[in-house]
Amino acid sequence: MTTKVFQLFLCIFLITLAFPLPSHARPSKPKAENPTFFDFIMHLEGCHKGQTVKGLKQLKTYLEAFGYLNYSPNQAHANDDNFDDALEAAVKTYQLNYHLKTTGILDAQTVSKMTAPRCGVPDIVNGTNWMRAGKKKPNHTHNTLHTVSHFSFFPGNLKWPPTKYQLTYGFPPGTNLDAMSAVARAFNTWTSETQFIFSESPNFESADLKIGFYRGNHGDGAPFYGANGVLAHAFAPTNGRFHYNADHSFSVDPTAGSFHLETVALHEIGHLLGLGHSDVQDAVMWPSIPAATTKGLNADDIQGIKTLYNLEA
Repeated sequence: MTTKVFQLFLCIFLITLAFPLPSHARPSKPKAENPTFFDFIMHLEGCHKGQTVKGLKQLKTYLEAFGYLNYSPNQAHANDDNFDDALEAAVKTYQLNYHLKTTGILDAQTVSKMTAPRCGVPDIVNGTNWMRAGKKKPNHTHNTLHTVSHFSFFPGNLKWPPTKYQLTYGFPPGTNLDAMSAVARAFNTWTSETQFIFSESPNFESADLKIGFYRGNHGDGAPFYGANGVLAHAFAPTNGRFHYNADHSFSVDPTAGSFHLETVALHEIGHLLGLGHSDVQDAVMWPSIPAATTKGLNADDIQGIKTLYNLEA
């Protein structure tokens, strides 16, 4: 799940912002444009190994946040704007995961992918790549994240025990009813492909799964600060927390400049159930979700959840 590095990433980018109190927001009004703090990457287009360009230090922090870089303490170029070997290798791995030419150069296609709003869950955890489909065989005996087909699981194949296949979910008081309905539809979609039965609880505190809209430091160790490009995040079983970033614009229907509530919920519920990210772009577990875009469950998502819970395909 979101790591300490990810927290550091957000703090570095947004230290100058105020720290708003948590809020359980309504779906936001759509905006004509949705600039994010990832947009600094656009100014780095064309950069390659050997250059020193202002902003590359921020790029290193971005890539660390999502698992692609892991400089050791006091390692050369860890905190500067030098495009070193480690950064080139990280860019190549990113390009590989996102089906781009693995040049190590920040070309237009790579920059476009990096600046896209996305889920806050890293693509690589503890050095293990979630998204390299078909490159690793399942490892059920070691506590390492592995990939099977195109989908992936969390370290240790975290999942809900059979005694918890009937799960309750809840929202903080004041959550918008339309947003609650969109999330309920997403739960129903997952129910249709799994053994889970989800029911809404009127008691947020006692619910197995807790869903809300938050700003700033909201108590889970992974704060949101503004419309920073991270749309939402969720935690692996059996944590049960799923948080929208309330500073982004969300809508019930596909709307220009806004993000589809139900599609984001489908993705994050996948994490709640134990799925990691997929390298299939049509899968709902693909890390990035464009504005005004809807998705349903893809065959890869369904295969992933059935494999995790040993269900018949």
